[in-house]
Amino acid sequence: MKPIQKDELYENLSQFLKAKGIELKEGSYSKGIHAGCSFLADAINLSQAGIGRAKAGIDKGFEQVRQVIHEKTAPKPPANATARPSAAAKGAKRATKTSATKTSKGKKRSKA
Repeated sequence: MKPIQKDELYENLSQFLKAKGIELKEGSYSKGIHAGCSFLADAINLSQAGIGRAKAGIDKGFEQVRQVIHEKTAPKPPANATARPSAAAKGAKRATKTSATKTSKGKKRSKA
């Protein structure tokens, strides 16, 4: 949004009132209205700048959250076929060997 000029609000207000049949003439009340319009223009401009900074900060925070979610949920790269077997595969081989030796030992005891 473009910043509002200090005199812009007062001019638009005086044109609006003139269309309604009220003309603002130079005087103490018109100076007060002009000062109020200047104050309002400054407040609007400052709030718009603050909203812009807040939006930038929120967007940065959301991008960090998106990145963390992406890193946590991204699929893992496939393991190389030439790499050594994983710990789970080693454990499965050991379990197979252990159960086979127990069976053979159990048979020897029953025969003896």
